[in-house]
Amino acid sequence: MNTLDILKNRRSYRDLDDKIKVSDEKISQVLEEVTELVPDAFNMKSQRIILVQGDLHKKLWDIIYDAFDGMVKKEKTDGFKKASGTILFYYDKALVERMKEKFPLYKDQFEPWAHQSNGMLQISMWNALDELGLGVNLQHYNPVIDEKLRDMFGLSEDYVLLAQMVYGNILSKPDEKEKEDIGKRFRIER
Repeated sequence: MNTLDILKNRRSYRDLDDKIKVSDEKISQVLEEVTELVPDAFNMKSQRIILVQGDLHKKLWDIIYDAFDGMVKKEKTDGFKKASGTILFYYDKALVERMKEKFPLYKDQFEPWAHQSNGMLQISMWNALDELGLGVNLQHYNPVIDEKLRDMFGLSEDYVLLAQMVYGNILSKPDEKEKEDIGKRFRIER
């Protein structure tokens, strides 16, 4: 498939389960390769990924639910829990700070560049999982869950959580995307 077809087909699948036809090993191999290939400004390699699979994935979503102390519907987090895995997207703030010191002329840009690289990593992993026939959705329960996940995985305070990507076997497809008036967001000047 070409890039436009991949993006046209990209959907947020929320009705998922863990009955996938791809091995956890294949998924981790593909996602490791994506992590290595996605660019990062000044080649700083600021991105940190935690791939959570199996029973730990289920426990993760219990912890996320508990972190909200009832403010999130249990059905919603249980929907993510019944999927196959979750990818946690972080960037290393300590590394970003070192880059600011090393290249002071660009110090105000390293954090935005880390976010940009993380976004490229997210869409690249989304597309890679889609090519494996998996459904994907992206969640943002941070910063409420940050401390609980630091404890769960023994992470440094320097790991800044940006998103949680859930994947699994597709049980049902979402509604079609609505066509937008792209002229409101895209302008051509000649």
